[in-house]
Amino acid sequence: MTEPWWKTGVIYQIYPRSFLDTNGSGVGDLEGIRSKLDYLEWLGVGALWLSPIFPSPMTDFGYDVADYCDIDPLFGDLATFDALVGEAHRRGLKVLLDWVPNHTSDQHPWFIESRASRDNAKGDWYWWRDGSPDRPPNNWEAAFVGGPAWTWSPEREQWYLHNFLSTQPDLNWRNPEVVDAMHDTLRFWLDRGVDGFRMDVIHLLGKDPALPDIPDGTELIGRVNFHDWPHTHEILRDIRSTLDSYPGDRVAVGEVYLLSTALVAQYYGKDDELHLAFNFPPLFAPWEAQPFRRRIDRVIEELSDASWPTWVLSNHDNPRHATRYGGDERKARAAAVLLLTLRGTPFLYAGEELGLEDAVIPPDRVVDPGGRDGCRAPIPWTKESGHGWSTDDPWLPWPPDAANRSVATQKADAESTLHLYRRLLIARRRSPALSGGSFSWLDSPDHVLAYERGMGDDVRRVAINFGDAPTTLGPVGGWTIEVASDSAGEGKTFNGELAPWRAVVLRPPAQR
Repeated sequence: MTEPWWKTGVIYQIYPRSFLDTNGSGVGDLEGIRSKLDYLEWLGVGALWLSPIFPSPMTDFGYDVADYCDIDPLFGDLATFDALVGEAHRRGLKVLLDWVPNHTSDQHPWFIESRASRDNAKGDWYWWRDGSPDRPPNNWEAAFVGGPAWTWSPEREQWYLHNFLSTQPDLNWRNPEVVDAMHDTLRFWLDRGVDGFRMDVIHLLGKDPALPDIPDGTELIGRVNFHDWPHTHEILRDIRSTLDSYPGDRVAVGEVYLLSTALVAQYYGKDDELHLAFNFPPLFAPWEAQPFRRRIDRVIEELSDASWPTWVLSNHDNPRHATRYGGDERKARAAAVLLLTLRGTPFLYAGEELGLEDAVIPPDRVVDPGGRDGCRAPIPWTKESGHGWSTDDPWLPWPPDAANRSVATQKADAESTLHLYRRLLIARRRSPALSGGSFSWLDSPDHVLAYERGMGDDVRRVAINFGDAPTTLGPVGGWTIEVASDSAGEGKTFNGELAPWRAVVLRPPAQR
């Protein structure tokens, strides 16, 4: 049987505000994305995931949704979106949207009505609790900004729950009307041809209706896990059934922010909940072989054979891995080999293929309440001032070395980071072993990760030196370097030598 596209493809995350501006606003837009579809096709990714583009007051830059069934004018309109989807599909690219089901904006008509009185038609669409204005209902804290996860509403003389900003009230998924309304928002976009959704903080949807205090002394990971409630799985099965009712392998990708692989594994269900769930521990791993090996082993041990893994090194919420690894390009390039050759679906964050580092944000340019501006810096497309944008002064400062890290500069250099990613993506598409095969460890020194991928007669071996000294591997029997992180020796026989922070993808002598 042919595997679904989301198992063998690579998903490319676009933060629309930072991709490309075409109208002089300084904020990226849908037309900017549409104009670069040829680039994404050339690069070789299989799908693009768009961070939120719905109408929003932008207190959390789109994760505070005011209308689930429209496009914010900042980015364009529905006609532009439809054109983008159509052109992406003609190029063989899938399109995913960022769906935010846990909370809306406080400017959403649903919440405005709910807040107006206790007895209106949407009075129970959010989590409301009685109490006095000087004491929140429980000890939950809001993410990013701290303080109580509750805000007092003088209109209702009640508290409403918000696990994030006070402008992001939590929806009550125990209310069947909320469930129906949110499923309708999915159908709105599925009917327009969307291929799936990245589902924001999906593990928060089910809540203990008692809303009990979190025990004193609970560590951060415990506070996160505290919100892992069984009702969420029932909600996810219903969501999955809606997606499965559409043709074409529509995919549900879940942000399950639980830093326990065993807990995350439960959100796949029995192949009836999420298709994919993000695997976040690598975002916090140091550039060392054994910590990465432990994280890979944890995935192997704790995900069932039916639960397809995911891999991610950078995203819009965390420092880019090039920054986390100290700005050493050799490490960042070796990490690209790791990401694109493990068993599972890789997610690339726009600009990762350029080796971008986080921008330095002056205090007067900070806009994100969670302090995540650096990794959201605009993508440089050309080396000239303005870097291909329609303004020289975008909404955030440019990343470091923007001219040399631009697409145009790197596209002209066959040994650039951009071309390394492209060669890896080509190798992955051409090799069933890399795109969907088995995984097994090979013997190697402690500072090296070496493994084999295989499917039928197709086999690849990968070796990554995490150390700062050269190393020599055991006999390799004439294996050929298909891709090297430093571009050296590709197409030639591998002699077993790995320079510091060098990675190679090898094919057997009989395979080409």
